[in-house]
Amino acid sequence: MIRATTVDKHLQDLQRVLDSIPKMEVTRRGLVMSALATGFALAVQPVSAETVTTDADALTVGDIIVPTRDGPIPGYRAMPSQGRRFPMVLVVQEIFGVHEHIKDVCRRLAKLGYLAVAPELYARQGDVSKLANNNDILTKVVSKVADAQVLADLDATVAWADDSGRGNIEKLGITGFCWGGRIVWLYAAHTSQLKAGVAWYGRLAGNHSEMQPQHPIDLVGSLNAPVLGLYGGNDPGIPLETVEAMRQALKAAGNASQIVVYPDTPHGFHADYRPSYRKDQAQDGWNRLQAWFKQHGVA
Repeated sequence: MIRATTVDKHLQDLQRVLDSIPKMEVTRRGLVMSALATGFALAVQPVSAETVTTDADALTVGDIIVPTRDGPIPGYRAMPSQGRRFPMVLVVQEIFGVHEHIKDVCRRLAKLGYLAVAPELYARQGDVSKLANNNDILTKVVSKVADAQVLADLDATVAWADDSGRGNIEKLGITGFCWGGRIVWLYAAHTSQLKAGVAWYGRLAGNHSEMQPQHPIDLVGSLNAPVLGLYGGNDPGIPLETVEAMRQALKAAGNASQIVVYPDTPHGFHADYRPSYRKDQAQDGWNRLQAWFKQHGVA
């Protein structure tokens, strides 16, 4: 028999988590997105001729529904078609949402033996795949997404993987790009379940707000898992001064995280569907990701 005091304590703990999330207007319609977009986001079209396409041979792939605290959100998962309880990697989107590039990254990870899952973290705020320019994406949707909501949704995605019987959350990793790169650092400070993270050109510092009360450089002393940060040396959106400040802060804290800066390399160098793609740097970063995950128990 479950004691009433135990139930009360769990309810109180849950309420504290919910209270920490900034209040949002929730309509009776529920989520803005109930399914993932298809293809590439409108804002990035036409896509580059260098776009990498990973097949689904020997994989199980497709859209999923992740239960969360305030209703289900869509996501995408890819995993080997044979076996179960695969090491798990959370894949965190760019500002363009879970469009075809993020799905392809999931398939690439599945080819390596992982269960890779990308939840649509903007599902409550809007469908960025239909917006034609970056400014609209940022002002109409991304700016309304609270860090606390994102972290809770990632927790829910891990719980979904565990409940499905397909994910081994004892071997949990995370990787993310651009907007998602910043989230990687935050998630490493948020949960003790994480083994390792790889952050691709994620912002490290900035103004504080209700939606973004802390940035990665504020959380160096709270990191629960080592993060590999991959940055471009010619990224105007992430000044090298902030990258070096983060590196020095990690060193001072005795943290095992590392930062790699690719000289003369722009933001978005892994995004093979965009002009910013740099094949050599992207491949080197992908090799480093694999080695980092293996080194820290995500394999």
